[in-house]
Amino acid sequence: MASLQTLSKSSPGWVFFCCCCCLPLLLTSCLPLKGASTAHDACRLRKVNFQQPYIRNRTYTLAKMASASDKDTDNRLIGQQLFVNIRENNRCYLMKRAVEFVVKDVLLTEVKNQYPYVEEVAQFLASLTSELSTCQLSGKREHIEKNLEQMKNKMEQLGENGKTKAIGELDLLFDYMENACTDAPKKGGNKKKN
Repeated sequence: MASLQTLSKSSPGWVFFCCCCCLPLLLTSCLPLKGASTAHDACRLRKVNFQQPYIRNRTYTLAKMASASDKDTDNRLIGQQLFVNIRENNRCYLMKRAVEFVVKDVLLTEVKNQYPYVEEVAQFLASLTSELSTCQLSGKREHIEKNLEQMKNKMEQLGENGKTKAIGELDLLFDYMENACTDAPKKGGNKKKN
């Protein structure tokens, strides 16, 4: 404490203290951590996005309602098969693309009139993909495109039930996106098994 009083009384000592100690701290606090990738940061969502009980409840309720109408228990659109040959740092990008597809080609079609909460859930999911708008792929895209195409093809093969199945798996989509795009993945979030 005495040394601080001495420093404050002598202006050259105070200037020296600020220049040597405070200024470097201020300058480096604005810089990204060494080795941190801005592309990686662009593929991150805040955990709080997924901790909103209201939207989580809406999403899970909608999935449960559609799942009750889904008679096909053999097929899975959204599951671990999406991540085959996908590096961990590209999983958020993959989920962004899967969510964009589900919102555009499932939720914002004629099914929005068949179930409650569809528009709210679609709006929430679209806001997440909007936050990830600068999230880019790192490396080759062939595996991501192949896995997404398999999901789309399977949905088409299921005909009218394909969209019902996709809505019935919104809880999985929500959980997989949370796990892939937040820094602290949720443990045991995948309730349905392949």
